[in-house]
Amino acid sequence: MDRFKAMQTFVQIADQGSLTRAAEALGTSLPAVVRSLAALEAHLGVRLFHRTTRRLSLTEEGRSYLPSAREVLLAADAADLALKAEAREPAGQLTITAPVLFGHMYVAPAIVRFMKRYEKVRCSVRLYDRTVNLLDEGIDVGIRISPLEDSSLVAQTMGTIRRVLVASPDYLARHGTPTHPRELNGAPCVRGRVDAPAHWQFYEGAKAISVMPDNWLEFNHLAPAIESCAAGMGFGTFFSYQVMPHVAQGRLKLVLEDFEPPPRPVSVIYPNARLLPARTRAFIDWMKMEFGGLRL
Repeated sequence: MDRFKAMQTFVQIADQGSLTRAAEALGTSLPAVVRSLAALEAHLGVRLFHRTTRRLSLTEEGRSYLPSAREVLLAADAADLALKAEAREPAGQLTITAPVLFGHMYVAPAIVRFMKRYEKVRCSVRLYDRTVNLLDEGIDVGIRISPLEDSSLVAQTMGTIRRVLVASPDYLARHGTPTHPRELNGAPCVRGRVDAPAHWQFYEGAKAISVMPDNWLEFNHLAPAIESCAAGMGFGTFFSYQVMPHVAQGRLKLVLEDFEPPPRPVSVIYPNARLLPARTRAFIDWMKMEFGGLRL
């Protein structure tokens, strides 16, 4: 038995005062109304109507049940209307993740502009420098700087970011500027991740070149690693957006630009769901508008 449909049938019979008129109001047949009412009475274990050939009236149990049935149907209608309204106008809670520095520099300002446009959306932003499992951690949308590996997610590429090699002008003045990646073998390097690969990879045309610098100074955070490079402690590889303010200030210089690896995609990622909430769809479209064609 479809309990919800049976309750609708019961309320219509009570309102119409007739099985026939209830069938007309519901757009169904008289036998279907009779069966639905009988199934509901069997489920409840009581009779809801006194029925004679001339008259139909609620029993005491029917009168007691009617307000509750109306309340359930009204609550269902209200829930439907709320969802339909939300589908028209984005609203509700949205949880977003992004890399720490990129999130601070680019994503957070874009989210502020998004929330000013959609004032009924509430955002929780989580910045991590690790690969986040959206499904396991209850996150709606992520911004990721890497190719997508999880097939349960959808990725829409918004732009690209370079992986660059930098050193301070002072360091290069003292030790010389390399002209080929091979010159980095054994050279002092600064790392911003303790789990970073020991080798660095460059490209000469389509040919990959792997070099092994001297892991001279290592941090578990990017900011002190970048500052150490700017202080002349050696070479470092970082995403372009992480060091461009220092390059613009003349504290760091780009090195071996012709040998950089291919740019990394910047993507908005989300679970592979056919029906996304309006707030999620609106946020994805907003990020694509904000970062479409991004080249850093």
